[in-house]
Amino acid sequence: MNKRALDIIIVNYNSTDALRICLESINGNLEGIDAGIWVWDNNSKDDPGAILKLSPKIRLVKNDRNIGFAAAVNRSLERSDAPFVMLLNPDTIFKGGHISEVLDYFHEHPDVGVVGPRILNSDGSLQESARSFPNILSGFFGRTSLLTQLFPRNRISRRNLVSGNGNGKDPISVDWVSGACMIIRRQAIEKVGGLDERFFMYWEDADWCRRMREKGWRVMYHPSASVCHLVGESSRGRPFRSNLNFHMSAYRLYAKYAEGAARILKPMVFGMLSVRFFYTVTIRLMKREDA
Repeated sequence: MNKRALDIIIVNYNSTDALRICLESINGNLEGIDAGIWVWDNNSKDDPGAILKLSPKIRLVKNDRNIGFAAAVNRSLERSDAPFVMLLNPDTIFKGGHISEVLDYFHEHPDVGVVGPRILNSDGSLQESARSFPNILSGFFGRTSLLTQLFPRNRISRRNLVSGNGNGKDPISVDWVSGACMIIRRQAIEKVGGLDERFFMYWEDADWCRRMREKGWRVMYHPSASVCHLVGESSRGRPFRSNLNFHMSAYRLYAKYAEGAARILKPMVFGMLSVRFFYTVTIRLMKREDA
């Protein structure tokens, strides 16, 4: 029996309105590809069952609690069986390009384990979804950091944010790509394992890509396909918890791979991330008061 070409896995948490739009955009871009759609719902309260009316291909699994992104993806991986898997955030919309081109690229390059498309912000600007592995400076020169926003062309940020490298058409090799939309070879998953469930939310994608590369699989950024990522639909109602999870996972990633002298810096990294956490929380509270 022939397997489906692709399984699309979406983890939903109180983002059902955005998810409906996402699913409609998927249906318009499959181009005859036999794809299964798995939606793992982490106990949403906004009627996730309504999405079943959109397509008979949708398989909805409703959890009785929020087990986190990584755990939900892993449960979906256990149930799906297509040779390629796409992880997709519910707050994404396919804008252009072709999924078939990415699948063809996998077939032409058997050493590629992960491919990430070009991801755009809602205003059409580049979201910088392909990056170098984070280091001690990433918190200050990351995609959304103040220093990067003030000085977008500074040398440290450009080394970290690599989506703009290359000619904008051909795939380029990168350290990691965003889990907002990534396509993974099933064979690579079988060799490397699923997502590390110690990352409840955030940075599990960077960890997975690092483990893929350590096992010899290449990670590629493929700019011919485009996805719009609206950012933060699932976390909008719980900004404090989301922000805390982001910084906790960032520290967990650093601690997981710190070796030699880097281990000595763990308390300093923890302190720096704590300062960054309280700074971002304060800024959000100030913006809320001004609104």
